[in-house]
Amino acid sequence: MKFIVSSTSLFSHLQAISRVINSKNSLPILDCFLLELHDGTLSMTASDNETTLSTSIEVNEFDGDGRFAVSSRTLLEALKEIPEQPLSFAINPENLEITVQYQNGKYSLMGQNADEYPKPQALGNNAVQLTIPANVLLDGVNRCIFATADDELRPVMNGIYFDITSEDITLVASDGHKLVRNKTYEAHGSEKAAFILPKKPANLLKNLLTKEQGDVQIGFDDRNATFILENYQMVCRLIEGRYPNYNSVIPQNNPHKAVIDRSSLISALRRVSVFSSQASSLIKLNLSTNQMKISAQDIDFSTSAEETLMCQYEGNDMSIGFKSSFLIDILNNIPSSNVVIELADPSRAGVIVPEEQSENEDLLMLLMPMMLND
Repeated sequence: MKFIVSSTSLFSHLQAISRVINSKNSLPILDCFLLELHDGTLSMTASDNETTLSTSIEVNEFDGDGRFAVSSRTLLEALKEIPEQPLSFAINPENLEITVQYQNGKYSLMGQNADEYPKPQALGNNAVQLTIPANVLLDGVNRCIFATADDELRPVMNGIYFDITSEDITLVASDGHKLVRNKTYEAHGSEKAAFILPKKPANLLKNLLTKEQGDVQIGFDDRNATFILENYQMVCRLIEGRYPNYNSVIPQNNPHKAVIDRSSLISALRRVSVFSSQASSLIKLNLSTNQMKISAQDIDFSTSAEETLMCQYEGNDMSIGFKSSFLIDILNNIPSSNVVIELADPSRAGVIVPEEQSENEDLLMLLMPMMLND
């Protein structure tokens, strides 16, 4: 089996799928890429046994079809240093010796039997299918992934929940302290359905979607999901279990509303949080007519700071405490120049939303308060 392929095209596709490979694998064959040549199309696959990522490119010339596995680290390191040029691959089917010839030299390495490579799970007959624009899915995953948990006791919280109806799709993530609900009306399913996408494949998807356009085809059943993009295909195992009722924790009727410039608030929080207690990272927001005072103190080291920002606020004076790093994370993930902070009382969660939302989406973020000492 022989084929000629562009070095940069091969490297960029292999590098994109290599992110799925773990540093330590349960099966030695999972340290490899699976390469398959069929009718001039070279398909490449990487897997960690739970998530499988595939892509393909057209080769320039070829002779014969076949499949083999090859060490991912060796191949990537070898290709990384080669500038754009055609690479000639020759694979001996008897002993799987691979010879790669390029302009000024050649590599020789050993392949492995492709039959040992695990096959991804096929979806069942009851699989649900839906389509979502790539940019809409990218926005939803980007805004939610920071709020996922790392909780061994509640694995359902360790991923992004896709809540699908015939009218919209809502992506939700929460770690118990913060919650993101991103609803889009630009896509919908044919029926009510849901699944929980684990954090690792969500991160892989986020990286792939930045290069993609068009629509993403999603199919899922009780255990697995497939994501078919323009240039890539991902099959992953889903988190099994029932996601909590996220709407029930979002406080309604929040009478205290402050509108404030997002970037100014982030800058002030970063400055003031330097002086907060290292144990709690507690910062205090004091709201009074058209101003917000941000303060922090560390009693152990006798340090404190406070800063006052102008904002739109009319209502009773109010103080509430938050963990500064969580609040900064939330503000960093809101795509709006101004944000609205909606509060009911110091013991209930604060709701943070963009001041202006497009008619096709509804983004809401929630942060649990911290108890103030005074």
